[in-house]
Amino acid sequence: MIDRNFISPPSAYFLFGPRGTGKSTWIRDHYPEAYIVDLLPTKTALSYQRNPGQIIQEVLALKKDRWVVLDEIQRVPELLDDVHALMENHGYKRFVLTGSSARKLKRGASNLLAGRAITRNLFPLNEAEVEFSIPPEQLIRYGNLPGRINLHDKEQFEDFLTSYVDTYISEEIKSEGLVRNIGSFARFLDVAALAAGTQINITGLARDAGISRDTVRGYFSIFEDTLLGSWLPAYRPRAKVKEVVSPKFYWFDSGVLNAATGAFRQPMPSDWQGVLFEHWIHHEIRSYLDYSRSRGSLGFWRTPSGSGIDFVWWYGDDIVPIEVKSSKEVRPSVVKSIRSLSEHKKFRASYIVYLGEKELRMGDTWVLPATNFLKKLHKGEILGIA
Repeated sequence: MIDRNFISPPSAYFLFGPRGTGKSTWIRDHYPEAYIVDLLPTKTALSYQRNPGQIIQEVLALKKDRWVVLDEIQRVPELLDDVHALMENHGYKRFVLTGSSARKLKRGASNLLAGRAITRNLFPLNEAEVEFSIPPEQLIRYGNLPGRINLHDKEQFEDFLTSYVDTYISEEIKSEGLVRNIGSFARFLDVAALAAGTQINITGLARDAGISRDTVRGYFSIFEDTLLGSWLPAYRPRAKVKEVVSPKFYWFDSGVLNAATGAFRQPMPSDWQGVLFEHWIHHEIRSYLDYSRSRGSLGFWRTPSGSGIDFVWWYGDDIVPIEVKSSKEVRPSVVKSIRSLSEHKKFRASYIVYLGEKELRMGDTWVLPATNFLKKLHKGEILGIA
């Protein structure tokens, strides 16, 4: 069992995360005495749907200090009304409500317990959790899902990730009835994978996938609600330069992205490793910020002239730009974008992350090997409020 950096709240909470990130495993390890209801099997879900109030009767038979886990709560969102009643009328406060999709909860009759349960996320493993024991090149290509950590070779990695993508389409999308036309969603998925990490042009993507713009917007919404991707907004300093504001879209795991593009079957363009590297660093930054409960925002910076910075973290006037390069060498010209932004804002520090082996200093910018950067990140030395 790998120790996770996730810290559980003391009372009721939602725990969201894509399938395969280890929610159920973590729950069973962390709450060995909990009363667990696994709603993933159809038979169990139907039982609770057909018997309103069943969960109330079960929980009332338990002591109030015992944790109650409803695993995959989105399968029967009506149960949240019963949980609400147990909390409000009977004083039960220890609930863990896990889900691999927030869509039915957001769009159903549920009120998410009116703030009585806070929301937390579980990500794929990060480097700190595996004690920096896996080579960056492997993580960039095959990602961080716990299910592949114990696999041993390239073929197993690729089979696992390909099956994950296929299972996602057939189970998470088709069985949940989230789209009417699974074929058009599959085409969207192909195009969205190739556009990963770029500023999204809805019109162009719709044309390439052969579907309408409104359908593309709806599919991105599904993709986000099922926790397999997230938007990265543009950072907009108060400057004279006109910044580009269209957001980027990042997949939650570089290995899943790699499988979705068919990269295990066909060679990808020469810049593809850079896309995967960005996704890996994006995952590490997001998981650190979330688990550490750090304040601040994460975005990117880009101007119409093409200059930009992959990631910018900011909290008020406290700013940290991070540029990501998948090469093993960094030329001095790489710091040009950072200097361009520094004309308008002062930084606490600035970083370039790369696949080389030496720590360097270029002006005021630190150039760090990926592993060195992540060690500092997870120690709280890069981002966060002092």
